[in-house]
Amino acid sequence: MATVDERLVRAPLPTIFELATRVEGWPQHLSHYRYVRFREQRSDGGGLVEMSAYRPFEAFETSKSRLGFKWPTWWLSEMSVNRVVPCIRFRHVGGITTGMDVEWGFTPVPGGTHVRILHVWDGPRIPIVGTWAAMHVIGPLFVHGIASRTLAGLGAAAESEAQKQ
Repeated sequence: MATVDERLVRAPLPTIFELATRVEGWPQHLSHYRYVRFREQRSDGGGLVEMSAYRPFEAFETSKSRLGFKWPTWWLSEMSVNRVVPCIRFRHVGGITTGMDVEWGFTPVPGGTHVRILHVWDGPRIPIVGTWAAMHVIGPLFVHGIASRTLAGLGAAAESEAQKQ
């Protein structure tokens, strides 16, 4: 399974990169994040980080109300930060997505920064259905559902910060 989420963030690379590396501050900018906390933090900004987010689902909408629910998710990652070639990597080491590799790439472009999040995973170690579940449920519904919201929220925060500068 591979999912890609990308967008142009209308902010300088250092602004969005620093915001993205400060993962413990994500819940301040992202309403779908429950918490982010380091179990171990290294001097490069990486370390062992525990994350939890909701994946919102809207069941249906009527003229009087909107019904839906939020599915809680949790994972534990080894995070590394490369400041020379702006990149953040996560290797999931706990939770249902154990073994998933995630790479955040940042490229300066006219008008801002192109941010690309790549998730790669073989799926949960469940015989017969693991790969199918990763490709048809976990990847498109959960990974993309959370990553696209994360990128949109951090992008908006970086753009807001860039306007103040």
